[in-house]
Amino acid sequence: MARKLRLRSAASYSGLLGGVSQLLETARRASVRAVNAFMTATYWEVGRQIVEFEQGGKKRAGYGGKLLKRLAIDLSARVGRGFSRQNLQNMRQFYLAAPPDRIRQTLSGKLAGPKFRLTAPAQLSGSPFGLADLACAFPLPWSHYVLLISRARSPDAFAFYHTEALRGGWSVRQLQRQMDSQFYERTALSRHQATMLTKGARSQAGDAVSVEEEIRHPLVLEFLGLRDEYSETDLEDTLIRHLETFLLELGNDFAFVGRQRRLRIDDEWYRVDLLFFHRRLRCLVVVDLKLGRFTHADAGQMHVYLNYAREHWMQLGENPPVGIILCSDKSESLVRYATDSLPTKLLVREYLTALPDEKVLSTELAKTRRQLDSAR
Repeated sequence: MARKLRLRSAASYSGLLGGVSQLLETARRASVRAVNAFMTATYWEVGRQIVEFEQGGKKRAGYGGKLLKRLAIDLSARVGRGFSRQNLQNMRQFYLAAPPDRIRQTLSGKLAGPKFRLTAPAQLSGSPFGLADLACAFPLPWSHYVLLISRARSPDAFAFYHTEALRGGWSVRQLQRQMDSQFYERTALSRHQATMLTKGARSQAGDAVSVEEEIRHPLVLEFLGLRDEYSETDLEDTLIRHLETFLLELGNDFAFVGRQRRLRIDDEWYRVDLLFFHRRLRCLVVVDLKLGRFTHADAGQMHVYLNYAREHWMQLGENPPVGIILCSDKSESLVRYATDSLPTKLLVREYLTALPDEKVLSTELAKTRRQLDSAR
């Protein structure tokens, strides 16, 4: 009898644990959906204000680029991240792809009847809609619309992918995969379109996005004004923090700029593990940690980071940035300096002399890795 009671109690507790876990999962996803809905609504409204300010609602060439550049600088200084020139251009294109007349048609279908009334208090200044109304009009997350804006080759393709993503509940990964495979064009040319649509609705293993990934999506964090410094593993995070401290303790030359600094190239997001400014060299130092062995892909990625840093992060009067790739493998620890992009060999020698000795970094990395492995 006692054993049966224990089993029954364990089963009841398991049910409680599962129920609470499911509740939290559902609530978190609902919260992310709500944030995404209002983010998309807000960015449509930003796009509307930009278009009406620069063009008076009419197509006019030559002025938009200057306005977006100035607005990006001023908005970033006033409200923070998320308002680069490219992001503002996306908002502008989003408004042009979904003009007010189309929004009214969508809303009249969704909110038909006495519930749909655009009263003055609900509306934004100068806008025909309120944010809550716009949130109803855009059922997909902003990340989906960014893809549709940049990748859909025609209004028909935009409408097709929008409909299928909504019908199939596609994640942003699934939408990107379908667009990469030219799903719209293949379906349009197929004699068996119904079969194509059925197959296209099926998700694959890599399409799923966890609730943690949804919450930590850079676009969501930017909109909420939250920091996003995190690592994929505890080991990586501990190594990065230790290396940050170690480099700062080497002398007064290293000034800390940021950890896991995010950058966006086209539709892809990347993260730089550590970013310093070297006072004597007057340049940025990009540090990238790899838990495995060094590969040619690591060198290629570092050069992408350096090119991006030179174009977007480097200030007037600074020298070109330099990269340090730290490779931490259980059997080997090594360091690679990325100096190929420097303009002269003299500058390369100066950089290599001023930066930490490769053996010092390699030894410290190996020692720290052994200590962490032993502690685990």
